[in-house]
Amino acid sequence: MITTELVFLRHGEAQCNVDGVVGGPATCTGLTDAGYLQVEKAAARLAAEHRDQPFTALCAGPRLRLHQTGEILSQTLRLPLRTETGLDGPIHGAADGRPWPEVKTAASGGPHAHPDTPWSAGSDTWNGYLQRAGAFLHELIEQYEGERVLVAAHGETVIVAHTLLLAIPLGMPAGFTVDHASVTRWQHHHNRFGQRRWMLNCHNDTAHLAVSTPRTTS
Repeated sequence: MITTELVFLRHGEAQCNVDGVVGGPATCTGLTDAGYLQVEKAAARLAAEHRDQPFTALCAGPRLRLHQTGEILSQTLRLPLRTETGLDGPIHGAADGRPWPEVKTAASGGPHAHPDTPWSAGSDTWNGYLQRAGAFLHELIEQYEGERVLVAAHGETVIVAHTLLLAIPLGMPAGFTVDHASVTRWQHHHNRFGQRRWMLNCHNDTAHLAVSTPRTTS
């Protein structure tokens, strides 16, 4: 029996992704037109399953591209959107708004490369972010035990979920690909022997993005 389900939708393509810059809270300008379309396709898919197995809560982090993604989901599924600061991405400090190649060159790699060292002045460390965001996600899971929760997420939030629920040691060099507008689904199973475990039902599912959008004619 599935008791709790967490469904993560990574935000659609954002302008910072296209420009190749660090899209922190100070400089994120939100989704591109293509990003909006990606999220609309994902929302249509999730609305179809929502009719049969309703989501009980919709959450998003505060960054603009997440809020816009959450708003599309909220309007399509007719669910109130709850903003959770604990679902925001890493703190980038002085790197906010700078080109990623410059940031990575100065730090001798991306955030994961030296997981206990900040990648810019005032930034998180990668392991520090995983610990902080993981603690919040653990609280969120306890708060919504027995419910179906939909989360408009950063790719990093999906990695946090995998790190927490797979009990991956901090600092491991392996990673996960998380595409724009992809769906990742975690389910908490409870069997007849009283045993409980989290199971990864799907990761980085983008099948909905292949669905063509009907054109209207005048």
